[in-house]
Amino acid sequence: MSVSIKEHARFDARLSKEQKQFFEKAASLGGFRSLTDFVIMTVQEKAKEIIQEKEQIIASEKDSRVFFNAITKPKKPSETLKNALQDYNAFISDSKK
Repeated sequence: MSVSIKEHARFDARLSKEQKQFFEKAASLGGFRSLTDFVIMTVQEKAKEIIQEKEQIIASEKDSRVFFNAITKPKKPSETLKNALQDYNAFISDSKK
């Protein structure tokens, strides 16, 4: 029988009394069970947002490099592509007759 054990880590933060009261009020108004639940959920959502945004920027930069390289350093057409062009040209010339 396999037993699943979750590992936990601790995170501590120092807050001013005003910050803690402010966060507790938001947690209460937001329907969270505790300040901890509120902080974890809020930080997790913000972390996902930041990561998605940065990964999108990285992907966009990579796509730009791939596109730029394809335009500035095109590869020679393959035999399949050459044959497809010949077939297309033959089709076009036959349809004009």
